[in-house]
Amino acid sequence: MAAPARRRSARHLRGVRPCGRPGQRGRRVQQRRPAIRRGRRGRGLLGAGPSIRPGVRRAEVCCRGHRGGRPAVTGTSGLLRRVLAAEPPPFALLHRPERTGRHQLDVLTGESCMPDSLADVPMAEDGQGHQVLAVVPYRQLRERGLACVDDGAPLTAMLITEQAVVPLTDLLRHIPEVPVRLVDGHFDTDDDTYARTVERIVSDEIGQGTGSNFVLGRRFAGRIADYDLDVARTVFRRLCEQESGAYWTFLIHTGTRTFVGATPERHVSLDAGDAVMNPISGTYRYPGDGPTLAGLMAFLDSHKESDELHMVLDEELKMMARVCDSGGARVLGPRLKEMARLAHTEYLITGRSRRHPLDILSETLFAPTVTGSPLASACRVITRYEPAGRGYYGGVAALIGRDSAGGHRLDSAIMIRTADIDPTGRVGIGVGATLVRHSNPTAEAAETHAKAATLLRVMSTDPGAEARRGPGRLRPLGEHPYVRDVLQRRRRGLAGFWLDTGHQRPTPVSSPRRVLVVDAEDTFTAMIAEQLRSLELEVTVRRWDEPYAWDAEDLVVLGPGPGDPRDADDPRNLHLRRAIETLLAGRKPFLAVCLSHQLLCRALGLDVRRGAVPHQGTQREIELFGENETVGFYNTFAAHSDTDKLDVPGVGPVEVSRDADTGEVHALRGPRFASLQFHAESVLTRNGPALFAARIDEALA
Repeated sequence: MAAPARRRSARHLRGVRPCGRPGQRGRRVQQRRPAIRRGRRGRGLLGAGPSIRPGVRRAEVCCRGHRGGRPAVTGTSGLLRRVLAAEPPPFALLHRPERTGRHQLDVLTGESCMPDSLADVPMAEDGQGHQVLAVVPYRQLRERGLACVDDGAPLTAMLITEQAVVPLTDLLRHIPEVPVRLVDGHFDTDDDTYARTVERIVSDEIGQGTGSNFVLGRRFAGRIADYDLDVARTVFRRLCEQESGAYWTFLIHTGTRTFVGATPERHVSLDAGDAVMNPISGTYRYPGDGPTLAGLMAFLDSHKESDELHMVLDEELKMMARVCDSGGARVLGPRLKEMARLAHTEYLITGRSRRHPLDILSETLFAPTVTGSPLASACRVITRYEPAGRGYYGGVAALIGRDSAGGHRLDSAIMIRTADIDPTGRVGIGVGATLVRHSNPTAEAAETHAKAATLLRVMSTDPGAEARRGPGRLRPLGEHPYVRDVLQRRRRGLAGFWLDTGHQRPTPVSSPRRVLVVDAEDTFTAMIAEQLRSLELEVTVRRWDEPYAWDAEDLVVLGPGPGDPRDADDPRNLHLRRAIETLLAGRKPFLAVCLSHQLLCRALGLDVRRGAVPHQGTQREIELFGENETVGFYNTFAAHSDTDKLDVPGVGPVEVSRDADTGEVHALRGPRFASLQFHAESVLTRNGPALFAARIDEALA
């Protein structure tokens, strides 16, 4: 049986914080609702619904309006007729198997508004159930002060007036199968142009230290002949029947545009205070006759694919370290996510958070799986190489509300594998590939075709045989013992601190107690702060370009960042170099990491140069002052020394940990300071907190 639909009554439209700034009026999308036929109740889902009670009006909603409270309970019949009508109100069909079950479907209707920012999205202060479905375009990055092309794609919030959970198969039976004909289809850049751009980014960006990985997007554009909403519903039905492994399969009609897709990736969720992110990366494209164990094992054994996943895992750990309560973020996995025509590897990151869902959404714009790392640098690179803007590709669809106890609830999905359709039938499908230091340009172009393939198939062909085969036609390989073994081996190589809440922590540092961490535009500093707090230190994080003082601090940590440490005109480099000189002169204890380590090496007279091969996202075993350690590197540049000891005028003796063959400097320790080229905080470094504790003790010696 279908769960009862719930309608908000007018008397519950109080207590909602307004959206927009005072004096501004938000835009409203109005839709004419079809008349509700009266008569005897039918037997099926679409039987005639109950009549509307006299005196209950449909509430007026706009971005300046007030809406909220508990939805009233009605039947589902009228709701479903409205959703399937020729001229429906804004509505959404959401298949969320991990949230509502494989055989259930959320049906939502409401009214749409277009707030300027996530902070302006209207939210009820009480009540239960889903309240808002927000569709967040890529350009909302501007909320965080990050670079993006402002293509005008609006943030849309559907304020939910009715909701129900219905059996999936029952609803799909009522969606008519109509012809879908995609014409004039093409990518905005051809494969050769895309491959050449991949080469440029690997050489000119990753190879110059701008970042460790970047997602290069492209857009498939076309037109659906004779388009109406029944076509979009048909595409949704086919996706439900043919795709597997999706986190959300959805149809969202805002009143002005329609989104239909099957995304594999959760963005962030919040339920009873438990926050979860889901980094997914690495793609196994099935051959024409389906996946094979040999092909899957070759994919899982690929260093390129595992490096991709570890880099996005680190990047999402940075986000979770910021939004979760201290000591909360932990990693589950890796796992294999099998879909109809390709498979991915994934992790889950969990943690406790007391923050508001809109704050969590804003702080996590956008996932590194659709941008790159470090995030701020990746956004600048995307702006340079994708001048047309991204629309909603890489954006988020977020369902926000409250649970039965009144607690905040959030479920959101990344808008990939998604068709964006305008009222005339023009359609765009954004896809992309993650570029790392050893990317193959031709393979990356082919990967974008694979990611668009399912949508293009359901929008272009007779689904008969394909639908009959269904998503369960392939024997799942994720539970094969060989697959489980290789995934478990990946886990064993990672940091126990992030994997296990029972991981043995090192002895807390007795002194200092207060630490200032300077963020040099890489939020690895959030993970550094988390590990330092595990040593029972009091930590403050400040950006390099905001006011801070270290007089009252016992230790200063100068953090990592992107770029060329030799660039004397870079304001960040100038600031950090001055900070290093001041700390050295004043004998203030400090620790320098990655970029700051390289700048310290230059200040001490060592040569810093670009490596022949970038070490972005690499795990290596090194000798660190007599101890063997497994650590993670994210650097293109490195200092070099031909000796293990330096005697620096005005500073004193400095010990050098270096590669015996290449002379690359891994770490320094000297009077009142220590430095690391690698990232002790990374999930790639096995014993991060212990390494931090040792370096802090050395800085204070």
